[in-house]
Amino acid sequence: MGGGRSVTGGQLAFTLELGASKPPFSPSALAGRVSLCPPKARERTAEGSRALRAGRQLAARSAMDLHLFDYSEPGNFSDISWPCNGSDCLAVDTVLCPNMPNKSVLLYTLSFIYIFIFVTGMIANSVVVWVNIQAKTTGYDTHCYILNLAIADLWVVVTIPVWVVSLVQHNQWPMGELTCKITHLIFSINLFGSIFFLTCMSVDRYLSIAYFAGTSSRRKKVVRRAVCVLVWLLAFCVSLPDTYYLKTVTSASNNETYCRSFYPEHSVKEWLISMELISVVLGFAIPFCIIAVFYCLLARAIAASSDQEKQSSRKIIFSYVVVFLVCWLPYHVVVLLDIFSILHYIPFTCQLENFLFTALHVTQCLSLVHCCVNPVLYSFISRNYRYELMKAFIFKYSAKTGLTKLIDASRVSETEYSALEQNTK
Repeated sequence: MGGGRSVTGGQLAFTLELGASKPPFSPSALAGRVSLCPPKARERTAEGSRALRAGRQLAARSAMDLHLFDYSEPGNFSDISWPCNGSDCLAVDTVLCPNMPNKSVLLYTLSFIYIFIFVTGMIANSVVVWVNIQAKTTGYDTHCYILNLAIADLWVVVTIPVWVVSLVQHNQWPMGELTCKITHLIFSINLFGSIFFLTCMSVDRYLSIAYFAGTSSRRKKVVRRAVCVLVWLLAFCVSLPDTYYLKTVTSASNNETYCRSFYPEHSVKEWLISMELISVVLGFAIPFCIIAVFYCLLARAIAASSDQEKQSSRKIIFSYVVVFLVCWLPYHVVVLLDIFSILHYIPFTCQLENFLFTALHVTQCLSLVHCCVNPVLYSFISRNYRYELMKAFIFKYSAKTGLTKLIDASRVSETEYSALEQNTK
C-alpha cells in the first residue's frame, strides 16, 4: 500500500492550464472536487466532486479532481496546505460553492443501490458461469462469448463493495495506493471487456446466419476463442495507461486521502483528451453502432418457422439494442456535458456543478445495472439456457420427481424438456 502524494507546483501548473483532471469511472470517483489556485487568482470551484465522471471513466481514473473555473460570484476562501518534499510546494487559496443539499442522502442511497446491483449481479452471473461450465454441450454458437461476458460482469460487480466503502466516506480512499490501482484495473478491464463481448456477439450472430452457416463448428469454435483472447488483450491495453498514473494524494489540513491520476506534466492536455476519446469512442460510440447495425441485419435475416416465432425473435433482438442504449447513453451524454464545462464551453455555475454531480452519479449507477440485465437478456431468456439450467438444478437434485434416471444422460431430450416445461406451468 502506497502513501499519499502531495501536490507540487508543476502539478498545480497543469491544473491551472487545463482546468480539470477527470476522476475514475467507478463508484469511488466521488472524491471532493477542489480547485487549487494562486493566492491572488481567486478562481471559483465546486466543493463536491462530479464523480463517476469517467467516460474514459471506463478507463478507471482518479478519485480526486483538481478543477479550475472562472470566478463568477463571491465565495468562501480558505487556505489549503499540501505536504511535499520539494521547494516547489505551494499554499493556495480555494473558493468553494456551498455544499450540495442532501449530498449525503444521495451518496448513501446510491450505496444501497450499488449493494443491490452487487448481490443481484453476483448471483445471476455466477449461475451463468456455472451452467456454462457444467454443460457438456450447448445448443447455441455464442456460448464462448456468453461465458466470457458473464465472467467480465462478475468481476465488475465484485469491485463494487470497494467503491461503496469509498462512497460512504464521501469518496475518500483509505485503502492505499496498491488497492487503488488493482481495483481500478480490474474494474476497467472487465467493464471494457463486457462491452466488447456484447459487440462481438452481435457480429458473430449475424455472420453465422448470413455467411458462415455451412462452416464447421470446430473451425468457428477456434475463431471465437481467438476473438475472446483478443478482446481481453484489448481491454487490458485500454485500461493500463490510466491505471499506471493512478496515485494516492493526502491533504495536510484534514488528512483526507484520495485516489487520482497524475499524468506527465509536459503532456497533460494530450493525455486528458486521449483518455476521454478512448472512453467515449471505444466504450460507447463504436460498440453501439456495431450492435445496432448487426442486430438490425440479423432481424432481417432471421428465417423463423412461423410468423409468431419471427416476431418473438425480433423483439428479443430489439431489446438487446434498446437496453444497451438506455443503460449507457444517459451516462455518456452527461460525461460530454461535463467535458464541455471543464473546457469552459459551458459557463460555470454552482447550479451546473450540482447538476453534474448528481447526474453523473445517477447515470453511472444506471450503467452498471447492465451487468445484472445481461444474464437475463443473453442467457435466461434463451430456451437453450433454461434447458441447461433445468438439467443442472432440477434433473440432478430432484430425486422425488422420478427424473433421477436422467442424471446419467448426456443430454435430456427436447421432448422430455418440453414435457417438463408444460408440467411446471
